[in-house]
Amino acid sequence: MTKTERLFRLMQSLRQISPPVTAEVLAQELSVSARTIHRDIDALRGLGAVIDGAAGFGFTLIEDATLPPLGFGATELEALVLGLCEVQQKGDPDLSEAARTALRKLRARLPQSQADRLQHAVLSAHSFAPPALPGIDAAILRQATWDEREVTFAYTDAKGEASQRQVKPLGLVYFDKSSVLVAWCHLRQGFRVFRLDRMRDLVVSETSFRPHRVALYRAALDHLRQQAYG
Repeated sequence: MTKTERLFRLMQSLRQISPPVTAEVLAQELSVSARTIHRDIDALRGLGAVIDGAAGFGFTLIEDATLPPLGFGATELEALVLGLCEVQQKGDPDLSEAARTALRKLRARLPQSQADRLQHAVLSAHSFAPPALPGIDAAILRQATWDEREVTFAYTDAKGEASQRQVKPLGLVYFDKSSVLVAWCHLRQGFRVFRLDRMRDLVVSETSFRPHRVALYRAALDHLRQQAYG
């Protein structure tokens, strides 16, 4: 197998296997060594593929410069409209505007027949009770989460008790009536959930916890599920 063939197969594996996928899994898939996978990941990055992750934590294909524009089936278009409409309803102001912009961009890139179907989709989403607005800039919090940088903020809990928190932000979850941050809290020494509308005075620190976010987020979700379902 030539290097070109191997790189092509590696890209296919990154697309198809649930991320993050470790070098060991990829090596078994391609019948090569993990060291070769690491070299090939660097080669693909040099060719323009955006691959997140590091040795020991797995890899995720974020952007693939080699893929041609995709066509969508009728039901896929309806699903896209429904999903983006729901983001407009439940997302924070910055995320809601991003969903509106994404719909406009998608309509501009599609063939006319599909653009018409997108514009006149039969599905939609509407919330009669929009979620509470965040007390901080959610866009800054999302970026800090992607950058894997710790943040501090003032927080008021459901009982009205105020505290100052320093956390590792792991992920944001958007519910019908509220949006929450899932994080590792230094004060409580454990995973905690913070409502964005109860947060104030967000500050992004220089303290990095890269590349542990993905593993911590999985552990946090498992912990929260165990708490919810016993």
